[in-house]
Amino acid sequence: MTIAVIDYGMGNLHSVAKALEHVTHEHVVVTRDARRIHGATRLVLPGQGAIRDCMGELERTELRGLVQELLAQQSKPLLGICVGQQMLHDHSEENGGIRCLGFMGGEVRRFPADMRDDQGHRLKVPHMGWNLVRQHHDHPLWDGIDDQEHFYFVHSYYVDAADDAQVFGTTDYGRVTAHVATGRDATFAVQFHPEKSSRAGLKLLENFVQWTP
Repeated sequence: MTIAVIDYGMGNLHSVAKALEHVTHEHVVVTRDARRIHGATRLVLPGQGAIRDCMGELERTELRGLVQELLAQQSKPLLGICVGQQMLHDHSEENGGIRCLGFMGGEVRRFPADMRDDQGHRLKVPHMGWNLVRQHHDHPLWDGIDDQEHFYFVHSYYVDAADDAQVFGTTDYGRVTAHVATGRDATFAVQFHPEKSSRAGLKLLENFVQWTP
């Protein structure tokens, strides 16, 4: 049994791998080798930084076609993290507009520049730090995690999913409701960083390791 963290040069690859090693006895490998990715039993697609760079590196490392093939097959569980979630949707407004992998419908939008809380206080963009996540639909990856548990975020863009059935978690920031957990079939993806989210984040990773779609 092997969990492959897909290494296309972007994201907290080793932090994610260490967190996975903490919750499982399965072999965890950070790799861009197509044979090892094909042979893995579970996949993690991380991402960090500008989506143009993430999509560009996925192309440069010749992994885009492989990731799209694995998404189409849905033969093994895949977890997207941070920009790895955004990449799974149709399109992002970032960098003047970037076409993404299109596995799930939806747009990746920027938080408005003049963000305010309910008291009228200005909110910073990026959205950084701890925020609660509402469990919009039940999912095995929520097992043992309280509704409205807090997770750790760092992002200026958020997913606005096209299909409510694919939305599993939401977070409010100012007047924006971000779809921070989305999924379809054997794929689940989160905007927050489970590897930085203490007990709840480790529990989500443990649930992913045990998940049989």
